[in-house]
Amino acid sequence: MNRSGNVYLKENFCGVVRETDDGYTFEYDRNYLQKNTAQEVSLTLPLTDRTYQSKTLFAFFDGLIPEGWLLDIAERNWKINYKDRMGLLLTCCKDCIGAVSVLKNNEEL
Repeated sequence: MNRSGNVYLKENFCGVVRETDDGYTFEYDRNYLQKNTAQEVSLTLPLTDRTYQSKTLFAFFDGLIPEGWLLDIAERNWKINYKDRMGLLLTCCKDCIGAVSVLKNNEEL
């Protein structure tokens, strides 16, 4: 199952996180990289035009997913298994605390 989400930093589209058959990728948008105001979404994902790859969901994005009782509510209401990290990211992280949001490709801020 290949799923992806658009990543926004302070409401500015900055890249795409994808789930692939081999794990996960994150890539900054080329137009975003050309802006003078471009900032990294995380110190662990510095600005670059190369694609980041990982066997597991990047720790930064995994950290956006709710925990504890909030995770329980997400699992119960949306019937998402806690092990489905990409599903949780795409469902629960549209309106995160902080500057970063992740939206399914067909959603808008």
